[in-house]
Amino acid sequence: MAAHNGMAADSAHRMKLGILKADTVRPEWVAEFGEYPDMFERLLGGRDPDLAFVTYDVERGEYPGAIDAVDAYLITGSKSSVYDDQPWIAALMQFVRELHRRRKKLVGICFGHQLVAQALGGSVGKSPRGWGVGLHTHRFAHCPPWHDQGDPAFEVLVSHQDQVQCNAPGAQVLAGSEFCPSAVCQFGEHILTFQGHPEFVRGYAREIMQLRRAVIGEQAYAQGMASLAGEPQSERVARWILRFLRA
Repeated sequence: MAAHNGMAADSAHRMKLGILKADTVRPEWVAEFGEYPDMFERLLGGRDPDLAFVTYDVERGEYPGAIDAVDAYLITGSKSSVYDDQPWIAALMQFVRELHRRRKKLVGICFGHQLVAQALGGSVGKSPRGWGVGLHTHRFAHCPPWHDQGDPAFEVLVSHQDQVQCNAPGAQVLAGSEFCPSAVCQFGEHILTFQGHPEFVRGYAREIMQLRRAVIGEQAYAQGMASLAGEPQSERVARWILRFLRA
């Protein structure tokens, strides 16, 4: 850990982010949008050229040989549910508990946000409110040091039916909405999780909604599609994540 702190303090250090890839983009969409690690490289690498990326396909059991092989980790979204009885999900939860024990920097997105909660003693389930899709507004109750201290509300693309129902011990709920009360959570100075998808672009959100239209339901689908007229604040969220990782 000392090596990690020393490296983070060195502004010239090329921070290495391990992306824990928990899903695969549908083949017909890859040419336009890329795989999930590509989306995060565009989001974060485009704003921090000193960030290097390594992908671990955790669905296939890929992990680093040593936890300190990278400086920090990020768990992507997934079509899977964190409570699915899948060996790879159980293994990922065990890895998250070890990262937490070691106070290693970790960012969780959507499935990653929920998996951290479930792994550390919270619970996740299907929301009685149904599907959240399109552009949602989440609001900070108070702004942490990595926040820009501007507007406490922000718009982010979402795509989820599962939600954190009961927060894990030690979770600080920073932001939420009426639809999703626990939308941004932090554990100590080392774990930060978002229910929303800052890595999504509107075209990708549109494709997912069209694919899942029957499952989402017509009302949520119509509202979600209409919401895409708005502008997601992806760059703002990217800056928050980078400040958190670099702190």
